[in-house]
Amino acid sequence: MSAVSVPVARLAHGADLPLPEYATADSAGFDLLAALDDPVSIGPGERCLVPTGLALALPVGYEAQVRPRSGLALRHGITVLNSPGTIDADYRGEVKVILANLGKESFTITRGMRIAQMVVSGITRTVWHEVASDADLPASRRGAGGFGSTGTKGM
Repeated sequence: MSAVSVPVARLAHGADLPLPEYATADSAGFDLLAALDDPVSIGPGERCLVPTGLALALPVGYEAQVRPRSGLALRHGITVLNSPGTIDADYRGEVKVILANLGKESFTITRGMRIAQMVVSGITRTVWHEVASDADLPASRRGAGGFGSTGTKGM
């Protein structure tokens, strides 16, 4: 497993919160904390933007993905709305998380609460090689089968 050094700044409203850290030696992501001054309630079907109090500078060739926490999703229906949210290497603003309540009851977010997880990973750049038509694409066993097609017939 490799490590990448990422400069991170605690903004004034998150200065007292700990930096994100991995929960276990084999964790892929680390938790992001809510840097709220006051509790925020999200009603069923509502969404809100939650600050983390962090700004970072990812190295060129890396991205950070913001993902839901499985426990919040299972127990309360709280998810990251644009999951995964992508933080690009050239972004220098505060990391904020769009949370949505898909549950049936209001949910209150408090300062320091673990609201999402972040995974930092390398990216691959794509170079397109245009062909004249879809008939010129290499054949595959699946072909043009779409949503759910891999589990509906013997392949």
